[in-house]
Amino acid sequence: MDETSLRVQMQKVLDLVFSDIGTLRTGRATPSLVENIVCPAYGGTQRLKVQELGTITAPDTQTLVIDPWDKSIIGDIKKGILEANIGLNPSVDGEIIRIALPPMTTEDREKYTKLLSGKIESGKVMIRQARGEAMKDIKREFEEKEISEDMKFDNEKKVQEITDEFVGKIDEAGDRKKQELLQI
Repeated sequence: MDETSLRVQMQKVLDLVFSDIGTLRTGRATPSLVENIVCPAYGGTQRLKVQELGTITAPDTQTLVIDPWDKSIIGDIKKGILEANIGLNPSVDGEIIRIALPPMTTEDREKYTKLLSGKIESGKVMIRQARGEAMKDIKREFEEKEISEDMKFDNEKKVQEITDEFVGKIDEAGDRKKQELLQI
């Protein structure tokens, strides 16, 4: 069993979960709400993320401002955000795009909390899949007499400890995000 590669694999899952739950809207405006939206830029010849097309700032808790580096694609960015269908309505204000976030209703908060739970659970499933692959490798090594029975049990225990560590990190992130969601 290679502990380093298992940790790297689980860290990738953790990073994926963090970025995934970062896109969930809480009561406040954050650049992560729009930074990964893909826009067809330059007449549709390129598909770029909003974060690659300009600077995203949140001047207050209810507003996002996108300042494109190339002012000629301001319409493409607006169109991309509208097509993403995430409930945001961008408006062009001179050479910038403003997005005013409507206040979240109780129903919105409940919907996003359920969505968060699903994203957290899918992250845990991916962690458990990585654990399952590591356990298969340990079993194979034991059956091929590469490791002793004691080593097999030690390795399985270590894999479970690493799994518990990463599941705990996912749970912590989920709890923090849930607090943000429920905060009015």
